[in-house]
Amino acid sequence: MAEDLKMVLLIGSAPDAVQAKDWDLSLFAQRVAINNAWQITPDWDYLVYPEDFAPERLPPTPLKPSQQRIAAAEFVPQQNSFGGFVYAGGTMAFTAGYWALGALKPDLMAFFGCDMVYGAALGESSHFYGQGTPDPLRVDVTLQSLEAKSARFMALALANDCAVVNLSELPESRLLFPRVARRDLTTPDLCQQLMQAQRALIDPAAVARALQAEHDLGYMVASGRYWEHTDEFDKVKLSDIDHLWLKALRTA
Repeated sequence: MAEDLKMVLLIGSAPDAVQAKDWDLSLFAQRVAINNAWQITPDWDYLVYPEDFAPERLPPTPLKPSQQRIAAAEFVPQQNSFGGFVYAGGTMAFTAGYWALGALKPDLMAFFGCDMVYGAALGESSHFYGQGTPDPLRVDVTLQSLEAKSARFMALALANDCAVVNLSELPESRLLFPRVARRDLTTPDLCQQLMQAQRALIDPAAVARALQAEHDLGYMVASGRYWEHTDEFDKVKLSDIDHLWLKALRTA
């Protein structure tokens, strides 16, 4: 693998995310924690969190010189540059992903603890810190298909010369990204192989149709507070766009 290859890790709050505390994270150029995931490892570089994140759940200050908190003022402009929250999906895994894609410009982005599946067994923890609110499963017009939103992210990452993978070993995931074992990230030419695979997987003509449908519908909330305008959004039309994104994956 080329020494100048830039890999970025995004860590979510799923129960299995705690495995990352035992990893050698020096493999990654930057480590991005989402919401509470900063508690898993001290070796994070960026913490991305929403406006309603409880202040008492933020990491104590002062932070390390290498660490930075990323709030709405930083991630909303990046999100808007990729089409805005309505089309990207209003949940932090995708928000953090788009921020990292635009701000960090990685060659490869690896997601872990972001599968957005929640155990139904009584007493089973939904997050590594215990029971939490399954944000991606809330009733939200932008989250009708998490799979479609992941397909969109992978397509836009490809357009920005970034391969996307899921490091999860769980049997189920709402992310449609290719699965890769962490140990394989050191494989020579892996990123090039993944990019070739993603080019084969994603239909550029279908991506163009989906992006054109988004443009024609024109749902952009520059403030990022899309929930203040949900009465202006047509749920069926957004679902139709989701279907276009799913069709952009040749194996979907």
